[in-house]
Amino acid sequence: MNDLTIGVDEKVGLGKGILLAVQHVLSMDLYVMPIILGGILGMATQELSFFISMGFVVCGIGTIIQTGFGIRLPVVQGPAYVPLGALAAIGTTQGVDVMIGSLIPGAVLVVILGVTGAYSWLMEKVVPPFIGGVVLLIIGVSLVPTTVSGVLSTDGDLVANSASGLVTVLVLVVCFVAVYVWKKRLRLLSISSVIIAILGGCLVALAMGQLDFSSVTEAAWFQVPVPLHFGIRFELGPCILMAFIYLILLVDTTATWIAVSDVTGVSLGKKRLTRAVVAEGAGCLIASLFGGTPVTGYSSNVGIISITRVGSRRVILIAGVVLIVLGLVPKLMTVLACIPTSIINGVFLLVCMILISKGISIIQSTSEIDERKMLILGISVAATIGVSFVPAELVALLPEAFGYFLSSGTALGATVAIVLQIVLPPIAGRRKTVTSDGQGPDQQ
Repeated sequence: MNDLTIGVDEKVGLGKGILLAVQHVLSMDLYVMPIILGGILGMATQELSFFISMGFVVCGIGTIIQTGFGIRLPVVQGPAYVPLGALAAIGTTQGVDVMIGSLIPGAVLVVILGVTGAYSWLMEKVVPPFIGGVVLLIIGVSLVPTTVSGVLSTDGDLVANSASGLVTVLVLVVCFVAVYVWKKRLRLLSISSVIIAILGGCLVALAMGQLDFSSVTEAAWFQVPVPLHFGIRFELGPCILMAFIYLILLVDTTATWIAVSDVTGVSLGKKRLTRAVVAEGAGCLIASLFGGTPVTGYSSNVGIISITRVGSRRVILIAGVVLIVLGLVPKLMTVLACIPTSIINGVFLLVCMILISKGISIIQSTSEIDERKMLILGISVAATIGVSFVPAELVALLPEAFGYFLSSGTALGATVAIVLQIVLPPIAGRRKTVTSDGQGPDQQ
């Protein structure tokens, strides 16, 4: 598929590029994961502010590395949700310094997998496009409940939160429909639909007294990055656990790369994949050194590109710079943080819809859905949804590693899909050979 208004390598003026980049950043909940993890770890206000700021800085650096030198596609790097449960468990039981130390060996392992080309081989054997589509579908499905609860948030005024969130969704849907009906005449609306929806939600929040920028005046103008601010300590168990989780994270981000390749119409070949894996590992290594969390190709990025139809690498490179500036200037980041989460989740709900649709599209495009693929798809999606109903008391009785998987629908669903892909024998007469770009002969 390639229905972009602005293509991958199309030149964009600086002013327009900044506007589109800011819209892209505004549309993504990049600050939510650090806030959640920092709260779980019991960080004081000042430490939490630094943690969030460094998260933005490393996401910006990772985005520039990945989009400029790695995969060379419009990929925004964001804080990964997949390791959240494990990082919280390590940080609360053994300290933040051990949590930071556990991130480094896994990041180095990812770089090695890329440099040696081993991951390309693993992808061909273990993570074909069908599995990538399943993982993308799983990500979308697993995020829907959290996103809906975010739109209808009871944190504060339920009516105001619901109104602003639902208006955001409604405006975005109206833009969707209008662009679908009058696509050629509404190029500008297609590009700016997300920021229009956010402004609509903010106007409702302002009218209902829920938009408060008073904290902006108290925020500092500049934040100096400090390597290893939280210290570092290596423990074997956490390092092994995180190294395995990095492999699951790679499957997650590979699904995003496949989807970006699909939406932009640019082939994801071996060379591009190798560069992407090396860039992923380098970004994660830098993130760990500056006290951030692992960064990954943000799946919501696919949804934003599909909504706006802006696939320009230049816009995403500018978005990387915007992220760094926001991280270095807490006052600007505070303005972003003042946007009610119900509004951000309103955009994200439509993004989840896009992720689910893209996952289904990739699954359908790989080949005929036979009994084997139906088993993999059905069991992995059921595991993703079912794990959210496992009682917390049961999770507490299990070993830490098992408890982590039961706290992450994405991790469990992706693991189940990969294991089934390995252990289920192909149906006789339907074995496919995989070409250098990761696709079977029926995809050429």
